[in-house]
Amino acid sequence: TVVACGNGTAGAFAPDALARIGAEVIPMDCDLDNTFPAYKPNPEDMKMLHAMRDAVLEHGADLAVGFDGDGDRCGIVDNEGEEIFADKVGVMLARDLSAQYENAQFVADVKSTGLFATDPVLLANGAKTDYYKTGHSYIKRRSKELNALVGFEKSGHFFFNQPIGRGYDDAILTAIMICEMLDQNPERSLSDLRKTLPVTFDGHPLSAYCPDEHKYGAVEKIVSGLLDLKKNRLRFAGQFIHEINTINGARVTTEDGSWGLIRASSNEPKIVVVAESPVSSSRRNEIISALSMLMMDHGEIGALS
Repeated sequence: TVVACGNGTAGAFAPDALARIGAEVIPMDCDLDNTFPAYKPNPEDMKMLHAMRDAVLEHGADLAVGFDGDGDRCGIVDNEGEEIFADKVGVMLARDLSAQYENAQFVADVKSTGLFATDPVLLANGAKTDYYKTGHSYIKRRSKELNALVGFEKSGHFFFNQPIGRGYDDAILTAIMICEMLDQNPERSLSDLRKTLPVTFDGHPLSAYCPDEHKYGAVEKIVSGLLDLKKNRLRFAGQFIHEINTINGARVTTEDGSWGLIRASSNEPKIVVVAESPVSSSRRNEIISALSMLMMDHGEIGALS
């Protein structure tokens, strides 16, 4: 296992913790250095992920785990050097855990893949997932309220509750659980497990500038318009709306399972758009275009990028 710490605080603990569970650790940038000479310790940053990929391929490692600066977020690269987005890692872990814990309850933030709700393995295992507000404190609190086994956030915060963890986002525990998942599936590599997931077409979140004093009001009006479309059985992106989750902006799901989310950023003057489709990348783009058209009716919102 490549253990990439980006010279952040996880370097003081992660290599030893993983070695103690029997992993063969290949340390990478584990010396603490607050100037971060290699790259920023951010498992969503492509420079760090590419370094993890290169190390996996160089050493023939089973996987790489990467930690952010304070060790509460975890990023994963598989044995083929492929980055696995945190929400897809979450689905893989949920599959494994729901086979061990009957009627497992999970929580995922609204930016996360629709597979938490549609994956046939999770459905067969009786697992349920509640999509909730994006944000560390929201997912942590919701996981506790529902007594969820795990709360997953697309940014890489995973909250393991009893009997696995203590409810907070410990990325070293996340890495240990991924190693245990591999131990539970000795005949399969991490890339094998990744390839068993249903294919979906997603992408990095897009955003548009909108002043802080206008962003929530603009999103509220767009949400109201989407609810009217559903109520009046009018089409959105060429199809009828199957469901709208309004817990955090609006997550609109159409008949074919494609979905798009529009929400106000909680910490920047931006409106965020995320979309995914089980059909095709062009279908995902249709969802984005439909949301973009709604945004164009509000002059205070800039262009998506």
